[in-house]
Amino acid sequence: MPCIVVVGLQWGDEGKGKIVDILAEKSDAVVRFNGGSNAGHTVVVNNTKYVFHLIPSGALHGKKLIIGNGVVVDPIQLYNEIEFLKKNGINVDLHISERAHVVLPHHKFLDSSLDTKHGLKIGTTRRGIGPAYSDKMSRRYGLRMREYVESNFRNILKKIVRGKISILRLYGFKKSFEKYLDEVYSEYSFYAKELKKYVSNTTYLLNKLIDENKTILFEGAQGTLLDIDHGTYPYVTSSNTIAGAACTGSGISPKKIDKIIGVFKAYVTRVGLGPLPTEIRDEKIADRIRSIGSEFGATTGRPRRIGWLDLVALKYAEKINHTDFLAITKIDVLGGIDRIKICVKYVLNGEDTEIFPSILENIEPRYIELKGWRELSREEWREIASSGYNTLPREIIKYIECIEEILEKPIKIISIGPSREETIFRQI
Repeated sequence: MPCIVVVGLQWGDEGKGKIVDILAEKSDAVVRFNGGSNAGHTVVVNNTKYVFHLIPSGALHGKKLIIGNGVVVDPIQLYNEIEFLKKNGINVDLHISERAHVVLPHHKFLDSSLDTKHGLKIGTTRRGIGPAYSDKMSRRYGLRMREYVESNFRNILKKIVRGKISILRLYGFKKSFEKYLDEVYSEYSFYAKELKKYVSNTTYLLNKLIDENKTILFEGAQGTLLDIDHGTYPYVTSSNTIAGAACTGSGISPKKIDKIIGVFKAYVTRVGLGPLPTEIRDEKIADRIRSIGSEFGATTGRPRRIGWLDLVALKYAEKINHTDFLAITKIDVLGGIDRIKICVKYVLNGEDTEIFPSILENIEPRYIELKGWRELSREEWREIASSGYNTLPREIIKYIECIEEILEKPIKIISIGPSREETIFRQI
């Protein structure tokens, strides 16, 4: 399968990083097509945890890595990730789209200011992602990687700062035009020089690889329910996170996508504000899942809110992406809970519905309950992973088959632990 897209089907943090890392082994290139350093993909190899914010997860396999035009790049974050990998003996074969936009310090200032001081709090990571995309779409104050790494960076930066400074003042920005310009140019010139060698026309590179029948893995950031158009607006990210964004965020035709894999957790989480219809109110259960599942933001460290699996939301996300099959992660985390709930419908205005509404107010989830399974040791999970699907506890098999029946989609990848080896590939 030359072109495979991996997308999250919930509010992010579904475990896509691990799935992409596994699939990257047999791929020629891995492409990141959306988002910025607000995303964090975690990969565990030989008990060492790697957290990537911009570098595609295929880095650990030495694959060709492409950061597409749909990404907004924080030069400092990207440089630090490259250096971290070098220190661990990995030299990246990295290609950054010359059309990708750059995140600058004033984007982070605006992000933080809007989310703390002006009554517009939506719980962002304050990494400057929204303001960077806003400048991109305004067509006036955006800075692309090609302009950034070329010698006229200061002149372009001067025009941007001159245009933005009055807006920044409205939000309490104190530095003078000259001081801010000099500071940014002085610091960011270093990263421009360091990153210049990686910047190229990735659209041509990517299409050339596809024409050569290379296997390309497209790595989505965040999740479908955080999509700017299709998610729980305004508590969403600032990019399109669905499978279709792999095309617009990298420069390939939809006709070139061969397979779409949707990833979801055996429960749901989200970081920050926004609706979570199945949020678990029993703090004992929520804390247990959060602790065992290490449910803390990879970017911010914030504790994630915990909820039961929501099949109304999942079915909606699956339809938007039209996946070929599904991957379920962290099913091991639910071990030791006596009764496990699955939301199968909502009650809205007194009526049952299986439609995921655009406004999640006055929603009451309706659940079915399944018998839980005992808590297993890591050794027991690894033994199951090596022995195959049929050796899973029968309660887990029932849980999986219940989801498949309602979604009408097969679950072919089952992650039962953080490491690569703790994964079951199932032929149906």
